[in-house]
Amino acid sequence: MLAAACGCRLKAARLPLPEKAQVTSAFLVSGKREAFVAIYINSLSSVSDILASASVTGVSVSHWRKPALAPFPNNNKYWPMKQQYISYQETIDFLQQAMGEHPDLIRVHSIGETHEGRPIMMATISRDVAYADEKPALLYTGTIHAREWIGIELATRFIRYVIANYRTDPRLLSTLTRNTLYMVPCLNPDGFEYSRNHFSFWRKNRRDNGDGTFGVDLNRNFPVRFRKNNDTSSNIYGGPEAFSEPETRAVRDFVESHANITIALDYHSQGNVFFPAHKFNHEEEMEGADLNMLCANMANEIRKVTGRQYGIHRGKPPFNLIHGSGREYYYSKGIMATVVEVGTRNIPDYLINMSQSVDENIPALVHALDSAINYSKHAPARVPSLTAETIGASDVTLCWTYDRPDDCCFEIYRSESAKSPCTADHCIAVTRSLSYTDTQLKSGQRYFYNIRVVDQVTSIKSAFTPELKIRTLLARDEFFYTLFPAKGDVGYVGEKTATLNSNHFGYNSLFVGINRRKGCCYGIVAFNLERLPPDAAIKKAVFSLYPMNRVNAKIEKFGEWSVSILDTSDINELSSYGQITEANVLQTLGDAIESDRLTQGIWTEWSFTEVERRLLQQQIEQGQLLLRIEGPDHLPPGNDSQMMQFDIGYGRFGGGIHYRPNLEIIYTRESQSVTIEPAALHTITENEVAAGKLLSGFDARGNKIYGDLSFDLTALPDPDCTVITSAYVQLRAKNQLKTRKDIRFTMELVELKDLDHASIRNRQQIEYVGYEVSNEQLRENTSHNFMFDSFCRAILEDLHAADKPVHLVVRPTTPSAESNAIIDWHGEGEARSAQLVINYIERRKLPLPAPADLSATVENNKVRLTWKKPDSPDFIGCYVVRNRFHPPRSPMDGIKLYAGQDEYTFDDFGNPNIPKYYAVFSYDNVPNYSTPATVLFSLDEVISLMDDDIPETQEEEEERLSREYP
Repeated sequence: MLAAACGCRLKAARLPLPEKAQVTSAFLVSGKREAFVAIYINSLSSVSDILASASVTGVSVSHWRKPALAPFPNNNKYWPMKQQYISYQETIDFLQQAMGEHPDLIRVHSIGETHEGRPIMMATISRDVAYADEKPALLYTGTIHAREWIGIELATRFIRYVIANYRTDPRLLSTLTRNTLYMVPCLNPDGFEYSRNHFSFWRKNRRDNGDGTFGVDLNRNFPVRFRKNNDTSSNIYGGPEAFSEPETRAVRDFVESHANITIALDYHSQGNVFFPAHKFNHEEEMEGADLNMLCANMANEIRKVTGRQYGIHRGKPPFNLIHGSGREYYYSKGIMATVVEVGTRNIPDYLINMSQSVDENIPALVHALDSAINYSKHAPARVPSLTAETIGASDVTLCWTYDRPDDCCFEIYRSESAKSPCTADHCIAVTRSLSYTDTQLKSGQRYFYNIRVVDQVTSIKSAFTPELKIRTLLARDEFFYTLFPAKGDVGYVGEKTATLNSNHFGYNSLFVGINRRKGCCYGIVAFNLERLPPDAAIKKAVFSLYPMNRVNAKIEKFGEWSVSILDTSDINELSSYGQITEANVLQTLGDAIESDRLTQGIWTEWSFTEVERRLLQQQIEQGQLLLRIEGPDHLPPGNDSQMMQFDIGYGRFGGGIHYRPNLEIIYTRESQSVTIEPAALHTITENEVAAGKLLSGFDARGNKIYGDLSFDLTALPDPDCTVITSAYVQLRAKNQLKTRKDIRFTMELVELKDLDHASIRNRQQIEYVGYEVSNEQLRENTSHNFMFDSFCRAILEDLHAADKPVHLVVRPTTPSAESNAIIDWHGEGEARSAQLVINYIERRKLPLPAPADLSATVENNKVRLTWKKPDSPDFIGCYVVRNRFHPPRSPMDGIKLYAGQDEYTFDDFGNPNIPKYYAVFSYDNVPNYSTPATVLFSLDEVISLMDDDIPETQEEEEERLSREYP
């Protein structure tokens, strides 16, 4: 029996349902003159449409047409009476019906059977599905964990989307023509049904372990890093051995018999993050850029739907959290594999949160399916290596090699942050050349470049080359400084963890936000500013944090995270929750970041505004900057956590020095000024060169009279450390011209071989200095400044370095003939003579020599690097990087290992069995970086490595400590 209300009353009608019929959907259908309830059912043997109609007063009821498999139309004609999560049997029925109605598009079969006898259903989706196994394919697996229902929901909704749109959407049609989707909506049917009907938080399958416990975590039952665990009651019990379970064996057998699979997506919840696969060697991998880019482009599609930003957590692999996962198994087979963690709850509100998660992931899945062919045998080979031939302050020249480039072109992408998408918006060039110069860049800015090959006949694209990272050079007047907090100056304070707050500093990570156990928590980061000069004029400042985990931010679109500058005058203990919460806030940095845009695995940055930069300069005088990271401070009823976790680089759970919070500052110095009197003045006419005076204009016959003045630059400091920030010549007219004609006077920077009229007329002009001045302007103001532009300032520095004087010519010009029009610009010894005013800062312009005698050896199973630093009073330190693919040409071109004054370091995270390049750069206080000292390291023997295995997570450790030290 059904009843419904929609502003009118419907009579209940008894439905003549077939025996064993299952109701799959019910609709309230209404129009201006009719209203009825329609039931769409599916029996085990046939598909029928039953109409339950009820008379409405004054309304006649007509027949109803069955709904399509497509999503419900958004035209108010068909509204779902109630939308529920789908069951596994309903999923099977739906797949069979879809195959029956679209046999050329969908093929359905079972790839195995569970412990409880349920079939593990797979849908193969491709245009001309009979040829599906001959096309590049994407493998979709969902709900391997029973309580993570997103996998099965997204799968069924995606199939509805395909059916409704593939005939009319050219991109979808092309995608399905060239690629195949193998879709397992639910890889854990027994556990899923147990979760639906008995215990919603159930995770494992339903294997009888024989000791009173049930279940194996199927995502710990694959062979890569499989870990034996005898605790069968554990939620992450991986089974007696790898592939012990029929579910994992089924997908194994399918993968090993389908070499056309190029991408594998494993859908989980929760976290709103991608977890690309790892090889667990802490080294850059050839496919690393591909994995990041696949996820970044999918995340971009998600963002376009809901604005939500998914993270990409591919850095140091969390050893203690990844054992025997399907993702790593697929990757070991050469398949691009990633987990997609969706949403903030395993089983969220369907109509609000689950529907959003499904809708935003449909276009992302289309993108991934479209990409399958780009990683297949049909794709062109990738560019083997992308390097920077030259790097300037505003440009970089990229270069690469490629065999047979005639049949292809190259797409080049640029971004200002890592793990950014490669879309049309990021494509800066399409070229057939083997080099490209990117211009109009920002000085001192990080840039990330990616390149791929496009077959010009098939339009199939190659995989990506490992990403190239560079930082442009600083502008001539700029300094760059990266500050890191001392170990004891970074940590967090919790409202309910008073006895442990002092232990939260310099160890593991920051918890920011609120949960039931810790209460409200704030992150604290203090920077020592004493090494910044007191006259630093800050041009740019960016504070960066690395979010390492957002699983405990469980509420969709709730709360925001921000950073505040605190007044340190009332704080004498950083670990005091009371002092931190009650501190006076001087300023909040930039914009707060909302919860659905705060990702894990991607650096989060807060840029200082001009007001905040001025405040930062004030903090330089105090020698410290104290930042408080804040999240939500309360929880809605029924919720227990909205907590983000940020890396600090230290402790056994930290990611190492790469992941420390940092403050990057670009600054200049307060300029010094020098005023230089002319070394010589000359007036040059056709007939003579008169020394000691400076005139220019037109003589009685209308011939030009030139003024020449020169300046000696010996008053400036050492040219190797002098940067001219501004310069101008000041001239003051001694008289005025009576004519109203447009006579103008220009100043030129010139080279003169001889000082005579002919040499001046045939002068080697270098550049105009400033703008011309007219006689009209001189009547209003007798003084005029001729400003040197950037090119002229560079010439001044070159002349200073060459110990040459500056020659300037004052030239008259007029559009018509003129005579007897001469300006007297003063002579030698007069109080108001010409002068050159130069503002400058002292800053090294040339890098130091490179380190010497670089060598790499193995010590205690780690690579030890040694070198000799240059002997210079301006030496600040050496910067060490490694790169697996090519010799690093700049400090950003690889993974940072060390920066400091020592003459050795260890590669703590690398795998010594993998060949790689190491490079060491010396640097000064600008910093200018030297050319690199480079070594190629490789071994003949194999070194056995021990896993840095940790039996508990940081949260588990902290819970244990709170019990031990209440």
